[in-house]
Amino acid sequence: MVGNSSLLAAVSLLSAFQQSYFAFRVGLVRKKHKIAPPAVTGPLEFERIFRAQQNCLEFYSAFIVTLWMAGWYFNQVFAACLGLLYICARHKYFWGYAEAAEKRKIGFRLSLGILALLTVLAALGIASRFLDEYLDFHVAKKLKKSF
Repeated sequence: MVGNSSLLAAVSLLSAFQQSYFAFRVGLVRKKHKIAPPAVTGPLEFERIFRAQQNCLEFYSAFIVTLWMAGWYFNQVFAACLGLLYICARHKYFWGYAEAAEKRKIGFRLSLGILALLTVLAALGIASRFLDEYLDFHVAKKLKKSF
């Protein structure tokens, strides 16, 4: 199952760098406006970038779990490609939100759709593996025979 997970690991590492970058950007805006932690309010520029970073962080655990489960149980290459798209969508979301709250919608919807797709692929892969291992029902073999 796990075998070579280098694509999933690379996407995970890239996403961790992205999360670190978002936190760094919040720190820069904190410094610019002299907002000492733990304060989370201030000028609109700070509040937007802070909320964007927090929202990205709130979805991060779901992203990592579904990325790896979809990669392990469904298809690593497909999951990794979706992971890269998710990172791009979150980038668009973060910078859209930093500019104006209304500009976050496209990035949010795209990232939410990708997250939903990763979740479905993970569930399908896990269900297929469960049927194969515990009920001796081979979904993949049956589908191949049909085509």
